[in-house]
Amino acid sequence: MLSANNGAARIRREILTRLARLQFEGLLEQRVHTIALEMIPRDSQALRCCVFHDREVIEMRVLASLGFGIENYDETLLLSQYARKALERDEPTPPFLTVLDDACNSCDRSRYLVTNACQACIARSCVMGCPKKCVEIVDDKARIDDERCVHCGLCQKNCPFHAIIRVPVPCEDACPVNAITKDENGKARIDHEKCILCGACMRECPFGAVMHKGQMVEVIKLLTGGRKAIALYAPAVSGQFGAEDGRLEEALARAGFYRSYPVALGADLTAEHEAHELEGRMARGEMPMTTSCCPAYVQAATKRVPALADKLSEASTPMRYTAEMAKRDVPDGATVFISPCIAKYQESHADPFVDRVLSVEELSAIFAARGIAVADCEPRARDKGPSAAGREFARAGGATEAIRSRLRDGTTLRPRLIDGLDREALKNLEALARGLPDGEGETPNLVEIMACKGGCVAGPLTIADPKVAAARIRKNAASGGEGDGGEKA
Repeated sequence: MLSANNGAARIRREILTRLARLQFEGLLEQRVHTIALEMIPRDSQALRCCVFHDREVIEMRVLASLGFGIENYDETLLLSQYARKALERDEPTPPFLTVLDDACNSCDRSRYLVTNACQACIARSCVMGCPKKCVEIVDDKARIDDERCVHCGLCQKNCPFHAIIRVPVPCEDACPVNAITKDENGKARIDHEKCILCGACMRECPFGAVMHKGQMVEVIKLLTGGRKAIALYAPAVSGQFGAEDGRLEEALARAGFYRSYPVALGADLTAEHEAHELEGRMARGEMPMTTSCCPAYVQAATKRVPALADKLSEASTPMRYTAEMAKRDVPDGATVFISPCIAKYQESHADPFVDRVLSVEELSAIFAARGIAVADCEPRARDKGPSAAGREFARAGGATEAIRSRLRDGTTLRPRLIDGLDREALKNLEALARGLPDGEGETPNLVEIMACKGGCVAGPLTIADPKVAAARIRKNAASGGEGDGGEKA
């Protein structure tokens, strides 16, 4: 997994910060064309063939950050015209992922490659172990016939010198549902009918060729004179800025949000409903039940393993419960869910209680544009906040523990955690859907699925190291946190 802080991510975040600053200054339409020029000066070292190509890629990233799909890019329009269209836009539109052709490296297909570490040893383990006889020794070095190779990996496994490596196509390899392939020109293409919006392709592409279509422009419009903006920050967000919730909520207020709510409040309700539902299903012999808070998994179950549909918990997600609270408290407010993942964009689009979505990266850009340092903000006091279990929904296993804490005495919980939704995990889910053990022993009665390994703290739109973020969340949960999720800014 690529680090959350890599070169492609840094470029994306710089663009977001520049866009936010221009919009807050009222200069987005007039100055948006200068972003590429300022980021790639004429005398800078080119990342590709030349600085002009680099600038073109920056402009495509700007378009995606403004909320436009590159697939429908009209070359006859200026960036300023796109900025105006973004400012005038009423509703974001799916699909929420787009591919930047100019950034795509047209990676060759995945293959096994013999390196110079090969010793042409007498054992010939790579040759003898190949079931298709596609490995041979030529000029004192092993050679693999790519046309006959079936990618079983036995040559790599058997080599005593680890001289054989697998060269992957990062975006394709990361996709658990084979939704990303190449067109006739070798460029990545997303099949949106298959796509579950887990964002693995975006997170793993080292060229940053896959981007999500942002809604930051719409949110800043709210913050600078629209309806009252209400921040609903996901449990994962608590671990992103190195400060307790109370300081984060003060920072949100300084950014212009009218009120803020920790979505961990909704997580408490989700856990309560799921615990009650699980007990009912156990009494009726309807097992296993799977959690439903991860929208990428819900998409996967719907599209790939339809037999799991009746095993999905019927409880609403923490986002939905929290949005309902916010709408009751502030009927004329506009709810903005602050998300670590892309799948929430699709869920929010279908939810009448959620008006907009803002990624953690975009929120960080807004803070930077406004000169807000979260750690320096004074913490807000709270009369009553979410439970520690609700706060820990963001890490793998957190939902299970929250449900366990709400089960009646005597209820036997046999949980299973699927930490990271890859192709192997989907096979296990298919076995569970048929009522078969998944290779780990007795069939469970509760299965928690997190599409991102480690949980929502590892979402593709986060900015902090997942392990560090998880540790911050645990610390925040243990201390009870601070801040007021319902206090007027």
